[in-house]
Order: sequence, then C-alpha cells, then structure tokens
Amino acid sequence: MGLFQAVSGAIGGTLADQWLDFYTVPDGLPATAALFPAVRRDQNEGRGANAGASDGVITNGSKIVVPEGYGLVLVEDGAFTGFAAQPGGYIWDSEETASQSVFSGGGLVDSIIKQSWERFKFGGRPGSQQTAIFVALKELPNNKFGTQSEIYWDDAFLNTQVGAITRGTYTLKITDPLTFIRNFVSAAVISGHAVFDFTDIDNPAGEQLFNEVVGSLAPAFSMYTNDPAKGNRIARLQQDSIGFAQSLSAAVEENYKWRTDRGLEIVKTAIISIEYDENTRELLKNVQRADALSGSRGNSNLQASVAAGIESAGENAGPGGLIGMGMATGGMGLGGLQQPAGQPAAPAAPAAAPAAPAAPAADDPVAVLKRAKEMLDAGLITQEDYDAAKAKALGL
Repeated sequence: MGLFQAVSGAIGGTLADQWLDFYTVPDGLPATAALFPAVRRDQNEGRGANAGASDGVITNGSKIVVPEGYGLVLVEDGAFTGFAAQPGGYIWDSEETASQSVFSGGGLVDSIIKQSWERFKFGGRPGSQQTAIFVALKELPNNKFGTQSEIYWDDAFLNTQVGAITRGTYTLKITDPLTFIRNFVSAAVISGHAVFDFTDIDNPAGEQLFNEVVGSLAPAFSMYTNDPAKGNRIARLQQDSIGFAQSLSAAVEENYKWRTDRGLEIVKTAIISIEYDENTRELLKNVQRADALSGSRGNSNLQASVAAGIESAGENAGPGGLIGMGMATGGMGLGGLQQPAGQPAAPAAPAAAPAAPAAPAADDPVAVLKRAKEMLDAGLITQEDYDAAKAKALGL
C-alpha cells in the first residue's frame, strides 16, 4: 500500500503540474527586499485553481511577469539557467521532463509514466529542482550606519587628526545579481524559501555589511576630506551625499571587495549627524575666524568697520572728527587695506626726530575736503559720506 500511495501521489502531482502557472512578485513585499522567490498564483483568471502543483517544478509554458526595477534569475539544480533584466512577461521553457507539459509532444500516458518514474526514484518528488527568483535592480534604501564612539582620521586641511561620532543612512544597489547570489546569499533564499532583506535585523549577512561599513567610515572620511577636488573641507560632508557615497563605496571596495566579490555598491549617503570631539570643534572655530579675516572677505570686513567709524565720527560737532578719523586710517596707510596677499610690504622708513607740533588744520576746509576725497578714492567712504563731509566743511 505504501508503494501504491507513493506512485499514486506522484501521478496526482504530475497531473497538477500540467497547469500553465502564473508567477509574479509576492504581496506585501517591503521596499528594502533585495532577493525573494517568484510566487505562483493558484487562480487562473477565474477558470480554476492549481493548488496541487509540486514545489520546485515550473510547468513549461508558465508565464512569469517581471515588474519594473527587478530582474528574474532562473535556477535549476543549483545552476543558473536564465536571467531577464527587462520588465515584461516571460514564458518558462525547460528541457527538464518534470517541467514539460504532457499535452505537448509524445503521448499523455508516456509523459506521465516518465515523470512518475522520476518522482518515484526521488521519493515522490521531481528529479530536478527549479526556482524563479526576483532580484531588486533599483536602489535599496534605509541601510543604516553609525558609531558609538569617536572614529579618527587624518585631515590635510586642519593638519591634524580629527575625531567624530557619526550616523546616517545609505542606499545600496545590486550591480551584479549573479555574483551576489553565488557569493553572498544563503541556500534557503536560492531554493525559494526565504526573502533576503539587508535591513532585517535577523539577517546575519545584513549585520555583516553594517559592520563593514562602520569599519570603512574613517578611511572614507579621510579619502573625502583629503581630496582636493572635494575642497578639503569636512564641513561639506553633510552637503555632498553623492561625493561622500563615492568615497565610502571606494573604501568598502578597497577593504572588503563589495563590487568585485559581492556585486554590491553604495550609491548615495545621508549623514544625519556628526558630533566632533572637543579639540576638533575648537579647531573649526579657529578656521571660521581665519576665514572671516582672510582675502577679499577680510578686506571687506575691515573696510566696513572703518566706514562705521567714519560715520560715527561724522556725527560729532565740526569737521575735526572726520579729520581725526582720516588721520587714524592714514596712520596705517590707505593702501594698506588693498595690500595683495603674498607680496612683501614696503620697508619701514628710518625713525626721524620728533617734529614740532603742527598747527591744527581742523578748520581748514581745503584740508578737510582733500582728506575726504582721498578716503573716497580709497573706497573707505561712500559718495554720500563725501557729500556730507563737503557740506559740513563749506558750512552749507
């Protein structure tokens, strides 16, 4: 009786496998799923159901629909037999006897007996194991990275070691599905019995990738901040998601061979926070101060300060206040504000004996206007300031 039931069960399964199945993406799939089996829809457009087909058998002529953003990998007995990266509908076709419809070619009884014999030899199961697997070809979001303590890297701009605690997310893309499946996916996923999700906390492969990304953060920060093309500024890290992603991808490739050995690549990053250590924060403050007083920006700041002083002096009684301010600026030289960076200053004149005090020229309108004109030409005051000084000097 046991032998009969085994043969009977084999024949019953064989008849059920002759249904032309319809395979597609499972319902309720998370957006972060990277690899998952194609699922059979038991209902055939309301004309009947095929719930008795065997697992591991895809009937010849069955239709598999590949949606946008996914690829289809066909596996038979652990070997790749097909791949489709373009969206659309595909028809399964296999030379394996268990996959061929008994209604095409040969005779019905002959085909059933052949399949039943194969299943009988394998305990009522097909002699070939077939799987259709979907693989995500789009960016997979919400992959997290973060450090619990400071990481350190050498920074060329600050000319010292920088330390920070950081966290963020990155998108991941499977650039070589066959390499990824062959080298990094468990047997349960390949056989069509599990879903591979990088963000699943129970997925040891996802945990391994997290640890490798954290281990590559310091080299990635160093690579980014020491690259002249990136401006050598750590302050730009949070603004340049693609640039830092390239540095992080290069770091994990150099350390762990993601692209070559696993078919994976980091596409974009989002740094949520960077908390620099105390020494780094102090250095950044000094850099900000230096930036504010360097180059043309520093010259503009100084000119604005002088102009504010002139405006305040002009409000004092009489034109003497303006003359006093002009003498103060003249003491350091009107051209001093425009001294180009890197050029040597003119040699200082030898010290002269103290001269007798000159007679005050505060009431001389010619001297007042001459000094005001020099300041206008030097860009230290505006035309409006000059006109106001002129009106005061002439008593208008």
